[in-house]
Amino acid sequence: MTPEQAAGAARPTVLKLGSAFIECPRTLRRARQMGISGWAFLVTGRGAVLGDVRTETVAAAIGILSPEAVSDGWEMAVRVATPSAVAEVSRAECCRWGIDYLAKFPPVGRMIELIEPVVVAADATGMPLFAAWRGMPVPADAAPGARAAVLLHLLFEYYSGASLMALRAAGMTAMEIILAGPEGESGAIAYGWSPPYPPVGPLVRRRLWAESVTDRIVAQAFGVLDAAERVELVSLLGAALTGARMSPPHPD
Repeated sequence: MTPEQAAGAARPTVLKLGSAFIECPRTLRRARQMGISGWAFLVTGRGAVLGDVRTETVAAAIGILSPEAVSDGWEMAVRVATPSAVAEVSRAECCRWGIDYLAKFPPVGRMIELIEPVVVAADATGMPLFAAWRGMPVPADAAPGARAAVLLHLLFEYYSGASLMALRAAGMTAMEIILAGPEGESGAIAYGWSPPYPPVGPLVRRRLWAESVTDRIVAQAFGVLDAAERVELVSLLGAALTGARMSPPHPD
C-alpha cells in the first residue's frame, strides 16, 4: 500500500472518528452549560484554538462552513466565553470522548504508535487549524483512549486543511464540493449555505479530482510508515470506528 493509497483509504474513517466528539451529546450538553448552542460549538469547538480573532479569520480557516453561519456561531459563543476557554473545553471533551469510546478498543496503544509519527511528520503549511491544535499540549498523563482521540482529531484537521487546498486548486467553492458529495443539497443547508444552488453534474468530476489531490497532500505524512504499517493503520482505524459505533453511551 503506497502512502497515497493509505491516505485515501483512511480518509472517510478519519473524518468520522476525528470529529465525532464535536457532535457527541455529552459534548453538546457541556457546551449548553456554558451557554453555547450546538451550532456555535460546531464553529468554536474547532476555531477557538486560533484565539481572539475576527470571524472572517475563523471562516477562512474552517472553510467548509458558510461565512454567515460561522459569524453567527462565533459571535454568539464569544459573548459568553473566551476562545481560550472554549478551546480548553473542546480538548477536554475530545479526551473524554476517547475514554468513553476508545478506551476498550484493545489495540488502542498500537493505533497511537502508528498515528503519532504521521501527525508529527505532517507539513502544516497553509493549515492554521491543524497547526494550532497540534501546538496544544496533550497532558502527559492522558489515558490511551484520550490520547488516541486527540491524535484522530489532529488527523481530521490535517485532512480538512488538505481538502481546502485541493478544492481551491480544483476551482471549486466549499458549497460546490458539498453539493457534489453524497449529502448534496441537504449537506449544503446543514453547513449554512443557502439556495439557489448551481447544477451538480459538472461538479462531480472536479470533486473526485479534488479528493485525489487531498490524498496526495496527506500522503506526505503517511510516508513515514512502511507499507505493512500503512495497511495495519488503515485496518485499525476501520476497527476503531466499528468499535466506537457499538460502544454504549456513557451514563451520566
